[in-house]
Amino acid sequence: MSRYPISPELAAFVEKTESFTSDDSSLAGLRQNYDRMCQAFTPPKPESLQVKDFALAGVGVRSYLLAAPMPPDGWPCLLYMHGGGWVVGDLDSHDFICFELATALQVLVIAIDYRLAPEHPFPAAYEDCRAVWQAIQAGQGPYAIDVQRLAVMGDSAGGNLAAALCTGLRDDGQPLPRAQVLIYPGLGGPSDLPSRGDCMDAPLLSSADTDCYLALYLQGSGKPSPYAMPLLAADFSGLPKAFIAVAQFDPLRDDGMLYAERLQAAGVATVLYPGKGLVHGCLRARRQVPEVDRLYDYLLDYLGSEGLTQV
Repeated sequence: MSRYPISPELAAFVEKTESFTSDDSSLAGLRQNYDRMCQAFTPPKPESLQVKDFALAGVGVRSYLLAAPMPPDGWPCLLYMHGGGWVVGDLDSHDFICFELATALQVLVIAIDYRLAPEHPFPAAYEDCRAVWQAIQAGQGPYAIDVQRLAVMGDSAGGNLAAALCTGLRDDGQPLPRAQVLIYPGLGGPSDLPSRGDCMDAPLLSSADTDCYLALYLQGSGKPSPYAMPLLAADFSGLPKAFIAVAQFDPLRDDGMLYAERLQAAGVATVLYPGKGLVHGCLRARRQVPEVDRLYDYLLDYLGSEGLTQV
């Protein structure tokens, strides 16, 4: 890791994360190891938080909400799409960040259990996220939601899905989220982006890993689509304002930076967090790594400034 000057605290996080890898490279083995790793970094559920599993438009979701009086216009809401390369992860894998968002901001968080590749390649995950969005717009589900304070958020592959959802809704003239919040997203950038080479063997995600996951997601989908690879969009105007956080030592770093540039050039208000010293997947290092805590502080401040808070 000498090529990647990360802090001792982040190095310890990387080492712990990597301890869950095994020689079993099968899909089942990959998912089992990922689930075990995620569980090791998931704190206990806050006692004041109500967590419920249900379905919207036939798609499994999980809600996170503090016991508190509902605001007059309904709950501000974050619709969360988990990372995992479209191949691994589920509702349990990202409890850690949904706990944090729901308690720190006192908002409703709804996480989507979208279908995974390779069993369900593109457009399955995208269609699941879109179906949940439309169900919320139609007032379905057990909560009254303030659709004027409804944002989409995701990390890694989930960041891809959040950006793709915004593009698809914009293209179809549908109601848009208040904001799109993307954490080290994979957005289908070209293979010659500098970060692909600079961070080819970066901790926790290599360039080969990104290629493998994308291939599994896209298999059999034919012509590349901006709903699978949002950087392929011909037009970036009219999209929701954005908060994009990248990690310095991540082959996907330049995907987020390029997306931010294109949004800004199209007149979309965009905040880019450069993630100095960070690696892909570092959100799990909350309260273990100071530079990760700084990212959370910045993120929570942004969401609060956008009205996505009850605090």
